[in-house]
Amino acid sequence: MRIDLSGRTALVTGSTQGIGLAIALGLARAGARVAVNGRTGESVGRALEGLGRELPGAELVAAPGDIATDEGARRVLDAAGHADILVNNLGIFGARPALEVDDDEWRRYFEVNVLTAVRMTRGLLPGMKERGWGRVLNIASDSAVVVPAEMIHYGVTKTALLSVSRGFAKEAAGTGVTVNSVIAGPTHTGGVEEFVYQLVDRDLPWEEAQRVFMREHRPQSLLQRLIEPEEIANMVVYLSSPLASATTGGALRVDGGYVDSILP
Repeated sequence: MRIDLSGRTALVTGSTQGIGLAIALGLARAGARVAVNGRTGESVGRALEGLGRELPGAELVAAPGDIATDEGARRVLDAAGHADILVNNLGIFGARPALEVDDDEWRRYFEVNVLTAVRMTRGLLPGMKERGWGRVLNIASDSAVVVPAEMIHYGVTKTALLSVSRGFAKEAAGTGVTVNSVIAGPTHTGGVEEFVYQLVDRDLPWEEAQRVFMREHRPQSLLQRLIEPEEIANMVVYLSSPLASATTGGALRVDGGYVDSILP
């Protein structure tokens, strides 16, 4: 199966590292013009340099800006231009006892994990509808369904993101634009390594720490390992393509069988 996104422009938020960077690479490899976003020009520049080495000749655009602010979002949208594909990947997470999460922290998580996706969708969906083609993808998490006790503030925002996706899919009904969410399971990124070491002995080598984490904190995973970012990106690239034209309003799992359900 060959996916060709030539002639399409994609904007991937929070794409200077981890899952977002892997998604940007996957979309560029499929031929899309990709706008890479991070809060600073320096982080975006480093990401573009790495992507250019990995994929010489790729059409890449710098789109720095803090999309948790109106001004930053406008700068990013202006840099990206009329994007045909929007991947709302930006998100923050961290372990904290539920009763220690104060109002400011709840607001911060909601602003970053939910409202940025709403803001960017609001900025790009009208143009997609007018052109009669588009893809909006929200990167959710298994924590949206299996809310972890150690970070319920994160889980709640990802649950909200599933609702945001379904709602905007209804807004785009019949226009040729699809809106979906991707439920990513426990994934191997630098940020997750730090999270793992918040929960297991920091003196353990990474491979052993990963096994302990999966055994003690994510025992229901059928994959029994962390997912690699490229595995999330593969689903995103497919959903971004014309091949996924009949898939909309869905919550598709790339979770390694973590969510114990026969339904999405």
